[in-house]
Amino acid sequence: PIADVISSGKDEIEAAVRAARDAFAHGTPWRAMGGYGRATLLNRLADLMKRDEEELAMLDMLDNGKPYAEAKLDAKFSRQCFRYYAAKAHGEHAQLVRPSGPVVASDTLAFVEKEPVGVVGAIVPWNFPQTTAAWKLSPALAAGCTVVLKTAPQTPLSANKMAELIIEAGFPPGVVNVLPGDDEAGKMLVAHDDLDKIAFTGSTAVGTEVRKACAETPRFRRVSLELGGKSPLIVTEHADIAKAVEVAQVGLFLNAGQCCCASSRIFVEASKYDEFCEKAARMAESRPVVPGWHPAARTLDASAWPQGPQVDRAQLESVLGYIAAGKREGATVLAGGSRFGSQGFFIEPTVFADVSDEMTIAQEEIFGPVMQVLKYDDDDEVIARANATDYGLAAGVISTNEHHARHLARQLDAGTVWINTWDAFDAALPFGGYKASGIGRDLGDAALASYQEVKTTVFGDPYARP
Repeated sequence: PIADVISSGKDEIEAAVRAARDAFAHGTPWRAMGGYGRATLLNRLADLMKRDEEELAMLDMLDNGKPYAEAKLDAKFSRQCFRYYAAKAHGEHAQLVRPSGPVVASDTLAFVEKEPVGVVGAIVPWNFPQTTAAWKLSPALAAGCTVVLKTAPQTPLSANKMAELIIEAGFPPGVVNVLPGDDEAGKMLVAHDDLDKIAFTGSTAVGTEVRKACAETPRFRRVSLELGGKSPLIVTEHADIAKAVEVAQVGLFLNAGQCCCASSRIFVEASKYDEFCEKAARMAESRPVVPGWHPAARTLDASAWPQGPQVDRAQLESVLGYIAAGKREGATVLAGGSRFGSQGFFIEPTVFADVSDEMTIAQEEIFGPVMQVLKYDDDDEVIARANATDYGLAAGVISTNEHHARHLARQLDAGTVWINTWDAFDAALPFGGYKASGIGRDLGDAALASYQEVKTTVFGDPYARP
């Protein structure tokens, strides 16, 4: 074992929520602190994360199994989120409005300002533990909320380290409360009736349960859900196939395929299909499969990143089950298709061709290194097939014809559409999905707004007669 970590129960959850509620009370240091003060603390936390970047990356590498270079990039991106929202907090302002309608006096003034939603219960997954924690914490803290953060049982360590840095940065007690815990702890947190918002990242199945549980609590609360996906990548007749294969490999095999927005359905125009399949299989077969600390895992070139293990045995067996289903239902294995080695939870980078839309591997989120390549003939067909899913998290288009790419992008039902790239994230770019891929957005101004209430204060003339 790497470490012993507490599994939070009812007592710990009660204590954390109570601490967050007390810290949010009027007159407390946190509630009285202005945007400049919150920005100072967020930037100080980012400075400490930069100082301890190596440790944060190593913790995720050991805990999750991902290659070191991926974990290092996660640490850098997490830090950027805190700096981005520090700037937003520093720029906090109210809007002065002079209403002039028939039901207000001519000299009426009003302020429209943003206030924090309150106490937030945030639940993050195991695939990007540090990054998703930063996605929840940074906008919530910039808005002035207090947070109870429940981490995944597989990967609690980087958030525990972040909690240490939050204390060192000088955040008042109770503002951030980190709870390692299992699924039952998550259910207890969601059901707690003293939370003002739930922010959840995870599977659509669990997200559905979270939404139901929130509806049953006495307190009306906000809910944001970033859920699963079955994201299509369209390789058009205008595509540079070498570029398309490279993008598809990053989109699918990053983090051993354990990405909610993985490009798991690759639609390739018929005239390009055979070339794409041949090159995709060759690249998958050449991809190293190594532990996260292997020297090959230290390269900063994303196209050369090796593949690490699945997070645990349950995930290994789930992915192997999908591979077996693909074989059983008639898809052709071009590369991989088996467990890699006998130690650890490694799976060969796998590419399936001759995949049809009704196959299990084309319908369900696999969350593993399994690529499905499907053939299409024209634009109308591929748009209809790409959108024929319950999910709508991400999509992509590969084309050297920008006009054609934008034309297709406008028709895709997805919260993010990447053109000639994949997994291009930034703190300023909202991320979230349509349909069963969630409610609300992480990142960008949209995330900040989800942690804020809008208050209108109207000033009339105290001496004016009605």
